[in-house]
Amino acid sequence: MTESVLSAAQIGELEQIYAGLEREYARVAGVLGLSCQGCPDNCCDSYFLHHSYVEWAYFRLGLSQLPEPRQERVRELAGRYLRESARLIAAGERPQLMCPLNDEGLCQLYSHRLLVCRTHGVPARMRRPDGQVLRFPGCFRCQEIVAGTSAKALPEVDRSAFFHRLARLEREFRQQHRPELPRLRLTIAEMLLQGPPGTEQSV
Repeated sequence: MTESVLSAAQIGELEQIYAGLEREYARVAGVLGLSCQGCPDNCCDSYFLHHSYVEWAYFRLGLSQLPEPRQERVRELAGRYLRESARLIAAGERPQLMCPLNDEGLCQLYSHRLLVCRTHGVPARMRRPDGQVLRFPGCFRCQEIVAGTSAKALPEVDRSAFFHRLARLEREFRQQHRPELPRLRLTIAEMLLQGPPGTEQSV
């Protein structure tokens, strides 16, 4: 596979999903008065695993558009991240390391960042296909703002429709390329080092 494994229609659908989620995020953040400005925390050091091949392909497309020297620097930082996170996990600790794409507080792939990077912060809920409803409290600053607010009065982003659209797009992508691909559980650092989805390049 090459970096351009997504069709124009798939890119358009994914960007619509992202845009819809960001509008909902902005709406809820506005109601709560939540802003990242001046926050002492940094969400870019949170340890997340990502599960979507179609997002990985879009993410890699963004990486391929960076100048080569910057790509090399990102890969170098990703290698450091991977080694240190492996050490921490082996010691029974959850890694809290700065994302290799963070450059003085700015994401170098902001327009191609993954879904979790776009939604973390405000309270949210999601209904799974089996009917179970999952709730997410938001970042620590958000939890401070809403402390004492009843759950019924708490504004939330309903991620359900967006995630269902993403799941359909993911199925389409896998059927188009390699239906037998295993369940994905990768950090951003691993996505940066492994190459585009399906290449199976070793880290």
